[in-house]
Amino acid sequence: MAQDYDVIVIGSGPGGYVAGIRAGQLGLKVAVVERDPFYGGTCLHRGCIPTKALLHTATVLDEIREAGGIGIEVAEPRLDMEKAQKNKQKVVDSNARGIVGLFKKYKVEGITGSGKIVGPGKVEVTGEGGAKTLTTQNVLVATGSVPREIPIAPSDGERILTSDHILQLGRVPASLAVLGGGAVGTEFASMFTAFGSKVTLVEMLDRLLPAEDEEVSKEVQKAFRKRGIEVRTGTKLTGVETTDGGVRLSFEGTDDKVEAEALLVAVGRAPYTEGLGLESVGLETQRGYLEVDALGRTKADGVWAIGDVITRGPWLAHKASAEGIVAVEQMAGHPTRPVDPKRVPSVVFTEPEVGSIGLTEAAAREAGYDVAVGKFPFAAIGKAKIEGKSAGFFKIVRDKKYDEVLGVHIVGAHATDLIAEACAALQVEATTEDLFRAVHAHPTLAEGMAEAAHASHGAAIHF
Repeated sequence: MAQDYDVIVIGSGPGGYVAGIRAGQLGLKVAVVERDPFYGGTCLHRGCIPTKALLHTATVLDEIREAGGIGIEVAEPRLDMEKAQKNKQKVVDSNARGIVGLFKKYKVEGITGSGKIVGPGKVEVTGEGGAKTLTTQNVLVATGSVPREIPIAPSDGERILTSDHILQLGRVPASLAVLGGGAVGTEFASMFTAFGSKVTLVEMLDRLLPAEDEEVSKEVQKAFRKRGIEVRTGTKLTGVETTDGGVRLSFEGTDDKVEAEALLVAVGRAPYTEGLGLESVGLETQRGYLEVDALGRTKADGVWAIGDVITRGPWLAHKASAEGIVAVEQMAGHPTRPVDPKRVPSVVFTEPEVGSIGLTEAAAREAGYDVAVGKFPFAAIGKAKIEGKSAGFFKIVRDKKYDEVLGVHIVGAHATDLIAEACAALQVEATTEDLFRAVHAHPTLAEGMAEAAHASHGAAIHF
């Protein structure tokens, strides 16, 4: 019996909608089921894009404050939070319309409703018009994640906030406590410091951005303290009280308290797999995550999964997109290659920015490589001096035996863009000689990549 679709994608985030588009390009009959009234998922509406739009506002605000140093005299700038939020929403809405246009272009059917697997090759969609069951050869689970809540500090949307809440905040708190020193916590700490909040950042582990190279973490922490952010690492939260003025935080091993107008809980995200009917095809989750092979296949025939719902990290939007492409290419019998988690970049939009890919220095040594490291400071780059952005460095970790680039770690201005060169380098298994023999334009910040490659051989030119 003919099936309604070749593939039904549940979830329209950066994994789901990209998978839908690629499936359409390959000639598959595809539907993307989304419970929200818009496409794009958390990344577009409650994560990556709105956060970076507000961070851009924060960056411009700081640049105007510093304009006097380069000869531009301006009055003290004032943040209009209402207009900043409107600009953020304008960006989000424009991107959402773009997805609708791409669905139309590639004949992707968008279906509004909650999708649930109700048996092999069957997806029930419940929406305003009731429930209907669709048949398909393949189901791709791309439902993403939600902010992780903790019992000690349940969110209320007013004084105790998740990242979803704070993105809609119409005011700038005079003081803000941030729990969690990962990407989300550090980005909001950086943003609201620029907006004028007195920020206290609390991290249970011994450093900020614990997934990054240790030297990068130290550089970010140093920059944060210079900006006036109170950083408390190695600190475990033990209590949260609501007060007339906001919240009062207590910590293990000390009677010291932190009082703030609001608390942002940024301790990670949890996979959204509840209620998907996975049991109907014999699938179980591990702490909410689905186990898949390198191409995204689960143990159930015709059921695939990508992005934040799978056990294979890192859980990043761009990795989900790449996984979605691989999965539908495999469904279509099109040549494809699995995503290598070691070659997925991490980007953090703090001030200064962070971009990294591959092995940290510590991880490379633990893996048994004979390691050489090359570092080059932004302070020695002419373009960085021109822009007044001298904080940070490029760091390259290489294998001495074959000169292969094992990892690249950048902290400094535009690091989130500069890391792209390293992504290509690791993908083609480049050597550091390949990097420093490639002529880099002058004056640019990208010169730091070549200089760090030189430095890994003990021969940096300008430092």
